[in-house]
Amino acid sequence: MWYLGERPRCYMEKIVIFDTTLRDGEQAPGASLNHKEKLEIAHELTDMGVDVIEAGFPISSPGDFESVKEIAKAIKGPVICGLARAIKADIDAAYESTRYSKNPRIHVFLATSKIHMQYKLKKAEDEILRLAVEWTKYARKLCRDIEFSPEDASRTERSFLFKVVEAVIEAGATTVNIPDTVGYAYPEEYGSLIMAIKDNVPNIDKAVISLHCHNDLGLAVANSLAGVAGGARQVECTINGIGERAGNCSMEELVMGLRTRKDIFCDVETSIKTTHIWKVSRLVSKLTSFAVAPNKAIVGGNAFRHESGIHQDGIIKERTTYEIIRPEDVGFTGTGFVLGKHSGRHALAQRLAELGYGNLSPAQIDKVSIRFKGLADKKKTVFDDDLISLVEDETKTVKPVWVLDSFRVNSGTKVTPQAEVCLKYKGKVACGKSSGDGPIDACFKAVDKATGVKAELQDFRIEAVTRGKDALGEVSVKLKAKGKVVTSRASSTDIIESSVRAYVGALNKIESL
Repeated sequence: MWYLGERPRCYMEKIVIFDTTLRDGEQAPGASLNHKEKLEIAHELTDMGVDVIEAGFPISSPGDFESVKEIAKAIKGPVICGLARAIKADIDAAYESTRYSKNPRIHVFLATSKIHMQYKLKKAEDEILRLAVEWTKYARKLCRDIEFSPEDASRTERSFLFKVVEAVIEAGATTVNIPDTVGYAYPEEYGSLIMAIKDNVPNIDKAVISLHCHNDLGLAVANSLAGVAGGARQVECTINGIGERAGNCSMEELVMGLRTRKDIFCDVETSIKTTHIWKVSRLVSKLTSFAVAPNKAIVGGNAFRHESGIHQDGIIKERTTYEIIRPEDVGFTGTGFVLGKHSGRHALAQRLAELGYGNLSPAQIDKVSIRFKGLADKKKTVFDDDLISLVEDETKTVKPVWVLDSFRVNSGTKVTPQAEVCLKYKGKVACGKSSGDGPIDACFKAVDKATGVKAELQDFRIEAVTRGKDALGEVSVKLKAKGKVVTSRASSTDIIESSVRAYVGALNKIESL
């Protein structure tokens, strides 16, 4: 078998991507979506190039029925599929909700494993076989595109599974899905099951073999890839791998696995526009309120980010030393370097050059590097604004034009915040008064009046740099004024004071440039 060392035979075939985010994905506890949200995701899946959208389980609720119906009416291109048990009412609901699509599909399922037949269905093999054929035939009378799933196929006795698959194809199924319903299989086992179906079901060439793997043992993607290598040509998956229990096969991991390992999957391809992956992942995460783990493959926040100095140095010299996928291929546009305490001098110098400080001398970089390491020990991540501030502090001597003399704030729950700020300027004191949305906003506006400089606040961040109730608070501001953009920071146990000092410091930098 290919995963034991034998190279596969190259071929060019389409792998149908069957997205079940809106059905199995939504079954994840807490992932409920309303009509509008489902339709929004369906449009994005269409733009992404998904072949089949399983829009829901129509019989499960009136809301789900209407959602499937709306998607069937609105979405053009992909097959729109509705799930149904091997029951007349389910199949009728699936048909009635999907029939508005130009490409409808009814997906019928019935359990075939001994444990399901004995404890859940309380039926013998001959009865299961009869029901599978009967309701596949019924569904085929309503719709030409029928998928049948022998639920818990990976734990079904193979001889019986072969009989069921052969029978439902004869009854009209155009796709036969082989679910690893509880995520029990492992790759070699699952891949061999798909090959065994191809070898033991006489009419298998009349249907597409599909895969539906769950992630209970963390093997959903690995099993799906093994199934494709075994001959399956449809994979059922979800965005971000969401779904029942531990989730489903992750679409982005499956697609990029096929694309990246062309040495194994020679000429197999999907229709997925991979540059849409990052965007769709974030949309699904937002609408389901399921956060994407930072270490999640392909779409995690750290998937293309490097902090280790060794890794960063390797990336600088040759990207493929530590990246097997180009970030832009999946729509990731952020910076790939995370500057922290593990980062090296080379990565720091490169990032400074990207920020416009490529002309720093080695001595200046050394000074910035020392301060950078000190800051990195306090913060998990050092941002670009932090670097700019460090460079400006080390390379520019700013002679203060304005110096904070005093400030006074009046604020409360039923009071419009008022502030007065007085600054020393050329031996005199200039004061400004203003109201604002809050005490800090009022202070900034008061500073503008005292200096006569109208500045645009582009970023404002507060961070505690010590512990306890009297923690030292560090404020970082980014200001734009007179066509210049600068950053400045200041610390104090009084967060309003540190905010005013940072703001005034930024204005002083602008005057010195």
